[in-house]
Amino acid sequence: MGSSFSSNSEFPAQGSTAALTASSSNPPAKAAVSASSAQDPVLKNCWSCRVLSGCTLLGAGTYVYFVARRPLKQGFPPGPGTVVQMVTGISIACWGVIVLIDPKGKDHQDV
Repeated sequence: MGSSFSSNSEFPAQGSTAALTASSSNPPAKAAVSASSAQDPVLKNCWSCRVLSGCTLLGAGTYVYFVARRPLKQGFPPGPGTVVQMVTGISIACWGVIVLIDPKGKDHQDV
């Protein structure tokens, strides 16, 4: 079995290196930014998408938090891993609440 690696083994001529450095110093056009900003408000106004993803994140964060608390209820002392897991669960749940509330979504009324 052979390798599927292939590369260009041709070297550019001496005169073309100056053209490459001159063209690489120019910044790229910003046409992609305007296309993504046009779709942004449409995707953020989808109420069912926000409810589904927000409730999912809230549930996942609650699950991670309570799984981390289970050894504490059995009397084991909390270790650093348990504390990190609890903080991660709380963070995921807060992210879900923020998705549900959507505090910056009120600016998307220009659709």
